[in-house]
Amino acid sequence: MSIRLRLTLWYSALLAVTLFIFSVSIYLFVNYNSYRDAKNEIQEQLRNMNIVGSLDYFNGLNLDFDNPFASNVYIQVSNYTNGNIVQSDNLTRAKKKFPVPDANTAREGYVTLKVDQYKFLTYQYPLHLKQNKQLVGLLQIGVYTGPIDNYMRNLRTILIIASFAVIAIAFTIGLFLARQAFRPVENVIRAAKSIQNESDLSMRIPRIGPNDELGRLTDTLNGMLGRIETTYNELDDAYKAQRRFVSDASHELRTPLTTIRGNIELLERMWPPALESGHPETGGETEEDRRMAMTREAMHDIAGEAKRMSNLVNDLLALARADAGYQMEKTLQPLLPLVEDVARRAQLLPRNADWKIGNLTAIHNVQVIAHADFLRQLLFIFVENAFKYTPNGYVEMRAVRSQDQAGIIIKDTGMGMNADEVPHIFERFYRADESRGQTSGTGLGLSIAKWIIDEHGGSVEVSTREGQGTTFTVWLPIAFHDDVNEV
Repeated sequence: MSIRLRLTLWYSALLAVTLFIFSVSIYLFVNYNSYRDAKNEIQEQLRNMNIVGSLDYFNGLNLDFDNPFASNVYIQVSNYTNGNIVQSDNLTRAKKKFPVPDANTAREGYVTLKVDQYKFLTYQYPLHLKQNKQLVGLLQIGVYTGPIDNYMRNLRTILIIASFAVIAIAFTIGLFLARQAFRPVENVIRAAKSIQNESDLSMRIPRIGPNDELGRLTDTLNGMLGRIETTYNELDDAYKAQRRFVSDASHELRTPLTTIRGNIELLERMWPPALESGHPETGGETEEDRRMAMTREAMHDIAGEAKRMSNLVNDLLALARADAGYQMEKTLQPLLPLVEDVARRAQLLPRNADWKIGNLTAIHNVQVIAHADFLRQLLFIFVENAFKYTPNGYVEMRAVRSQDQAGIIIKDTGMGMNADEVPHIFERFYRADESRGQTSGTGLGLSIAKWIIDEHGGSVEVSTREGQGTTFTVWLPIAFHDDVNEV
């Protein structure tokens, strides 16, 4: 529910309560004054009557009420001793009779009586003997209240209809005025959406209207957008410079690292084999032999570190391309030959675990839109990662199909991972707990793999249990297939 609708409802509810109190007050005031006039007529008639209670006169009860005070006043006297009833002329002519309460329930005061469909406001006055206070009769003086009742009914109807009409009109006008008042807020929302959708921080919210609270809010937001734009541009420039540095440094480091690795490998091939088994003439190991052996060991370390640095530089270069928005040139590729090539070459990787090639028929004649080299790199990352964390057991690759997606499964029986580590494994430089095994790496491989998967419009599933291994399933959208082998 919008703010303007809530405000309109609140104002309408407040107006409704006010109108209700006002209408009830008017109704009660008019009702009191209208019936007060009728009561005054009854009291005036009562004061002008000569009431003499005696059983020795007319029908045991003699009351003088000739020429009543007004023709609208109706009088009836009921004798409880003999049941006789005496009425004023106007009541006799109307052929009506007031209901007479039982002698035990007769009380002095005003009561409303209904005679057929006519309503009367009646004052009842019990008549007692002066000698022994015995109740002998009941005097009823009434006024016909039909006009008053109709007037009050019409007044009630008018007040109800008028109140609802006023509330409806106030709600409509209030909603319109609230919409007009909140129009600057709508401008703020539209401008914010445009900035969000177009990622253009140079846009500003148009300033419309007086310098009220909403106008000052617009100025504040525009100032904030200006500061955000400046900060964002500074950060973007710094980020671009960082990416350029990583990319340039990676390019510059590849050549010297390649040279170092080539020279080390050349020196290792040129190393005299006799130095590894002792002096050929003496058969013993001399001081020179030990120094040369230490030198050879140092060269091995240099070669290993140079290789690791080369891998790190290649990974950084790949991530620099990803950050720079590098677009892969993808073409229609048959998936099965590519996976079989990776499976064949994977058995040559350094490993302690067995390498198993499972059932790949699920991707027979399946083609995907992909970059072949990057797709091979993606699969090699998962295979090398599986070998790295599987000191014994096996690593298996197989294929599955599910509707319009092809899945490549790389399963190992290695160390596995804790469930808390899974959400972070694709973060850069994140590595699982190294205390569980002697592993090396930079923590960039899975980040590169995730980038390649995203570029191909695919997804990856991870299933792992600590001490029981890990299973990665890489899903790729199928571009074309001839047969169906689904899981």
